[in-house]
Order: sequence, then structure tokens, then C-alpha cells
Amino acid sequence: MENRTLPSPQYDRSTLVTRCVHLGFGAFHRAHQAVYADILATDHHSDWGYCEVNLIGGEQQIADLNQQARLYTVAEMSAEGWTTRVVGVVNQALHAQVDGLEAVLDVMCQPQIAIVSLTITEKGYCHSPATGQLMFEHPLIAADLKRPQQPVSAVGVIVAALARRKAAGLRGFSVMSCDNMPENGHVTRNVVLAYARAIDPTLASWIESEVTFPSTMVDRIVPAVTPETLQRIAEQTGVNDPVAVACEPFRQWVIEDDFVAGRPEWEKAGAELVHDVLPFEEMKLRMLNGSHSFLAYLGYLAGYPLINVCMEDVNFRATARALMLNEQAPTLKVKGVDLARYADSLIARYENTALAHRTWQIAMDGSQKLPQRMLDSIRWHLANGSGWSLLALGVAGWMRYVHGVDEQGEAIEISDPLKAEIAAKVAQSEQGEARVTALLALSAIFGHDLPQNPAFVKGVTEAYLALLDQGARAAVRKYAAML
Repeated sequence: MENRTLPSPQYDRSTLVTRCVHLGFGAFHRAHQAVYADILATDHHSDWGYCEVNLIGGEQQIADLNQQARLYTVAEMSAEGWTTRVVGVVNQALHAQVDGLEAVLDVMCQPQIAIVSLTITEKGYCHSPATGQLMFEHPLIAADLKRPQQPVSAVGVIVAALARRKAAGLRGFSVMSCDNMPENGHVTRNVVLAYARAIDPTLASWIESEVTFPSTMVDRIVPAVTPETLQRIAEQTGVNDPVAVACEPFRQWVIEDDFVAGRPEWEKAGAELVHDVLPFEEMKLRMLNGSHSFLAYLGYLAGYPLINVCMEDVNFRATARALMLNEQAPTLKVKGVDLARYADSLIARYENTALAHRTWQIAMDGSQKLPQRMLDSIRWHLANGSGWSLLALGVAGWMRYVHGVDEQGEAIEISDPLKAEIAAKVAQSEQGEARVTALLALSAIFGHDLPQNPAFVKGVTEAYLALLDQGARAAVRKYAAML
């Protein structure tokens, strides 16, 4: 199917003004934040447009997007059928290494730019997940500090743009993280200010007074795009769209209402504007993302390639729900939410056979995810003397997964920014207690407190040995029987 002409949206795209620059034109952003903007343009005559930017990788995405007049398709997938919409809020699309960094900075320094948003994954912040602090030794950060006028990292690019705005007498903009991290706005603020102080303390002071870093909680399951996904969308629309993305029908966005230069009326598209996002972030990170990671590691080891396949195993289903309600929910501060109903809604979303969400995809970048999805909850239980056996099994599942060989003796393709460090710990230790001890020494993941806590070490070690002895399916069945 060669047709690449997408139908134009219902609104007049010529009225859109580029007020948002987004770093990280990945599948999640295409299916989430850009859809909210498209709904506002369609239903409420919003003129807020986007400049999409990829800094590292994704060159073809930007080229394809430009080739089709910066339009792309979003398909919502359910077992009952697929529905599609064409998103048209992108005014401009750039790649820093193709179009040049100057082109990116020029857009970020246009006076009307009010928001720079990010979906760069947790590892894109170049921070320690255990501490939340900028890693000055990170290769990208170390390189950017040597040549701050030619940065490569997202942190460096944001600071370079703000430095130019300050020098030109322009106001600041708001920097809005849309990545899965607790207090993602605070993390972003910390790394930006730490980097800026290392370059120019007066710039850092200006950023503190002129820039805000609102936190957000984002939720929509967006599986990795596959050739089969694109073929299904093409068959439905009659258009071959290589930038198309598919997702579940559900979407949620909770935003801290703290913007220095205005914002779209996201609430008209269903977003929640609040003063404190953290309780909602923790609810989603621990109940949804935590159970997702639990299912990803243990499901992959059990031979289940997809989350909906995990849900067909009554023991995986029962332990995932128990993890949410018995071990994650008690740690939360969120008010006015029926957590049992929330857990049931998550299980129903996991059952969606149309999503085909791969356990391997969710298992990626575990070093960046474990601290907020499981370890912070374990710290709460250790402090409160309550049980956390399923969280222990989840952490043990990660440890067994990063061994790099599954239960059938097949190689596991590990994708993680700490892959080399993890592999070194695996190589230098024997299976069993020694392996647990070796992996716990990764302070960027576990900090310094947990490896020194006998109850933590004992709980994770027992779960790990159970996985080695029984295999993932039998271990999960055993834990389910104790519920």
C-alpha cells in the first residue's frame, strides 16, 4: 500500500502557533500528550501547536513525519475493534543531528515558546534513580560540560536554550516532564539546575526564578509499534503511515498547574490540573507500573510473551492484583480514590488482547524503574513492619531476568543503561546468594540502605532461591496459594 496522503484534521492547521517544543517524539508522546492537543484543536479551537524534536536516534521518524505534512495516525485498540484519528497539531519537526542543533535552539528561543515538554524515558535525565541527582560522570553530561554551546543531552539542550533566552532578554518557559518518575518535575528541576550551576551560577539563579518544572502523571498503555500494527492501521485507513501508533482506549493525565507563560486548557480534553501530583504519580507508578514490571520479569521467565497472556494464568492474575492492593496500596497517600476499583480497572486493561504488550518491552531499563516501582514501597514496609513478599518476588524476578538466560536456556536480550555493570556483577558471582549480594552492590539502583538491611536481603534472597529452585510459574503459583 503506497498511499501516504493522510486526511487533514477538521480544524485549520494554519491557525496553529508553535508554543510547545517537545523533546522525544516517541510512541507514547504521539499517543498521549499530542492527542490531548489535537482534541483541544478539534473541539475547542485551540491554537497551541508543537515543534517535535528528536535529539538522539529516531531520525527516520522525523523524516517520515515531515514527508507526510507532519500528520500521523493514532489507533485505539480494543477487542471490539480499532478506531483511528489523524493528529495534526505538529507545526514543525526537527532532528538535532540532521537539521542541526542551531535549528532546535532557534525554535526554543522563539518568544512565544511557553512549554518545553519531555518524554525521553527515565535514563534520558542522566540521573541516579536511587538519589535523583545528576550524574556528572554520565558520558553525555561530561561531554556537554566541556562544550556547553554544543550539547547533546536533553538537560544540556534545555540549559543552552535558557541561556540564550536570558541573554536575549526573553522570559523563561516551563519545563514539563511526562516520563514515569515520582516527582518528575522535581527530578527535572534538580538535574537542570545542577548542570546550570556547573556552567554559570548566575544562569542557575535566573532559571530558579524564571522557569517552572511542573510534575505530571501520564497513563496510557502504548505497546511498541510492530510491522503488524502498521499493516493493521493501513488496512483500516487505506494509508501507509510509518509514524502511526496504536494504544489502548484509556488515557489519563494529571498535571501540576504551575506554568510561567501560559498553558493549553488541557482540562477541556479530560486532563486533571492539581496542586500536588505526587500522590497520583505514586499510585500509578506503584500499582500500575509496579505490577507491570512484576508481570514482565516473571512472565517472561515463565514463557509468557505478552501481558494479556500472563492474565490467562490465574496465579499471575491473582498475584498481580494482590501486589497492587496488599503491598502497594498501603504505601500510598492519594485521597478520594477507590483503590480496589482502580486495581480491577488495571487488570481489565491488562486483559486487552488487542494490545499485545510484550513483557520484554516492559522489562527494558529495569535499573531505572525498580527504585520507584518497587524499592520505595519496600522501604515503606520495612519502616512499618508490614509484609512485602510479592515485592520481594518482583525484585528477585529482575535479578533472575538479568542473568541473561531464560529457564529454557535461551539468551535474553537485556536492554538497560547499566547493562555493562549488571553483566559484570552476574559474571563475577555464582547463582544463588552470591548473585543476590553482587547485584545488591549496584548502589545506583539499591542505594546504600537496602543492602545493609538484613530483612531486605533475606526477603529478596529467599524469593530468588525459590525462582531458581522452582521456576517462575511454580514460584508464582506457590505465592498465589498463600494469598
